Amino acid sequence: MSEIKKLTADVDAGEYFEKYVDFEEVSKLCIQEQEMLGYNWNYPPFEFDVEEVWKSYRKLKIIAFKIEFSPEELEHDFDEKELDFVLKRFERLKVKLMNEIYMLEDEDSLGLFLGKCNLCMRCTREFGMPCKMPFKMRYSLESLGAYVDRTVEDIFGCKILYAQDGKLPEYLMFVGGLLYEKL
Repeated sequence: MSEIKKLTADVDAGEYFEKYVDFEEVSKLCIQEQEMLGYNWNYPPFEFDVEEVWKSYRKLKIIAFKIEFSPEELEHDFDEKELDFVLKRFERLKVKLMNEIYMLEDEDSLGLFLGKCNLCMRCTREFGMPCKMPFKMRYSLESLGAYVDRTVEDIFGCKILYAQDGKLPEYLMFVGGLLYEKL
């Protein structure tokens, strides 16, 4: 059975912005992903200044959920459909894990989603309609221009891994956070 570990780190939001954020570059990757997988309200383009979001808070709590797989799960060879099903099951787990971030929020903070929003089966942005859950939808670190891979390596000392060749990775990581101490 899989085990979930929660990793957290509190950092200065301004320092994090300077070291890990390049909205122009990362937003291009987000837009390319959307062109392949579908558009989403928590990914760019946005109608607000992303830099202003970062500069509105003193602190960032980075929250990573590391899902470690058992030896049996790691040994199993999955066909493409099976692996897709297993990975989608874990992708749906993000909604449950996001509750931990929602509980940290107050009027002086902003939760950051664990990657691409998956609250709805299909995002209404694909149809030119407004978000159906604006009260729960949050932007993610990557959608606000952060290099999440570098963040995880530098702060938690591990890499983002991916399933390949019918095998689960040693672990999956979902990374979100909380911007807090509003200026």
